[in-house]
Amino acid sequence: MIRKLIDHKKLDRNLAAKLYETYADGYGDDDIITFKNVRGEIIETVELKTNDTIYLVKISTSLANFISNFEENIGKESDSQVEDILEEDVPSATLELQSEEEFNDEF
Repeated sequence: MIRKLIDHKKLDRNLAAKLYETYADGYGDDDIITFKNVRGEIIETVELKTNDTIYLVKISTSLANFISNFEENIGKESDSQVEDILEEDVPSATLELQSEEEFNDEF
């Protein structure tokens, strides 16, 4: 199984949702994995497992905020996407109306 160290900001939508589901009530001391990186810095992470990968998601203040505000942020993102779709320029179709006689003559 692959292990990847990742910041929560780089998670795709599915992994972010899984992170939220896993830690919806927060994470405790037992959930934290601590290690030193190659520069000797202490890194704290929480584990997020998928079928083929174990993600070690870096812990930060913004991670706690991300988890606590996840549903609100997803709602805003969805609203924004709907607005973008509605604001797209859609070329208007030009219809040429024919009289019933002209229409019948063609067929």
